[in-house]
Amino acid sequence: MPFHVIVGAGPTGVATARLLAEAGDRVRLITRSGSGPQHPGIELVGADATDSERLTELARGANTLFNCAMPLYYRWPTEFPPINRSLLTAAERTGAGYVLLGNLYGYGPIDGPMTEDLPLAPTTVKGRVRAQMWEEALAAHVAGKVRVTEVRASDYVGPGAYSMFTVLVAPQVLAGEPAVVPADLDAPHTWTYTGDVARALVALSRDDRGWGHAWHVPSNSPVSVRMLSEQFAEIAGAPTPTLVRMSAEDLEAAGATDPVVAEFPEMQYMFQNPFNLDSSRTQATFGLAPTPFGESLAVMVATLASA
Repeated sequence: MPFHVIVGAGPTGVATARLLAEAGDRVRLITRSGSGPQHPGIELVGADATDSERLTELARGANTLFNCAMPLYYRWPTEFPPINRSLLTAAERTGAGYVLLGNLYGYGPIDGPMTEDLPLAPTTVKGRVRAQMWEEALAAHVAGKVRVTEVRASDYVGPGAYSMFTVLVAPQVLAGEPAVVPADLDAPHTWTYTGDVARALVALSRDDRGWGHAWHVPSNSPVSVRMLSEQFAEIAGAPTPTLVRMSAEDLEAAGATDPVVAEFPEMQYMFQNPFNLDSSRTQATFGLAPTPFGESLAVMVATLASA
């Protein structure tokens, strides 16, 4: 029976664990607290992912080691690199393939579609963290120490996902209240469904063509915050959304009392301009396709309504 170790029990880690367990594989899900979904095929373990000795012990015999960890936004520079290095060490010592869940920050501002062959040219602190993580992983792969791949997603939609839309827009739309959004409300933007992230992670981990490269999660064509909100409201049976564009000054003021929001301004280039992820290479190579917006938003509505 294939055996996999996943670090991180956020929406992507949980979705990946369930997908593997429901396929009959054995899964060990690691978080600091030992939290996670109750499933007969998923073993929950509490451990510090930066402890490479403990992580190596937990990964013995694993086919794949998935990094779905997500430190608090403002702790990326201090917490992400040690997690990445610890997982790389454990993968090298055990022979497990290392699958890193990444995002698009490492590309920096791009005028046009983002493809995997673009150079990493980050202009932000968090972008440099993400780029460094992949560069260290790829260097280990090139040196023959470990098999690695990175799966890059855009901003999430889906149950439990944390993104500008899920936090600042969706709850307000369901409540029939105005949503104040730090974005150009009509700029096209790529959104990635968390369920599609899990499917991409699993598919690439099982295909030798995935190793040594970065891949984009299959995602639908870009739509604006306004268009996404209106479709979400229609599915939920909510009133037509009222959206208000937040000014840069108001965003700065909000960040003065919230350390997470304080990290938003440096990433504003993603939301004040078109932001277009091209996932055609992944779709063609692995036969994957994005879940239609209607389906992914319906799952979100049902989850939020039952909360």
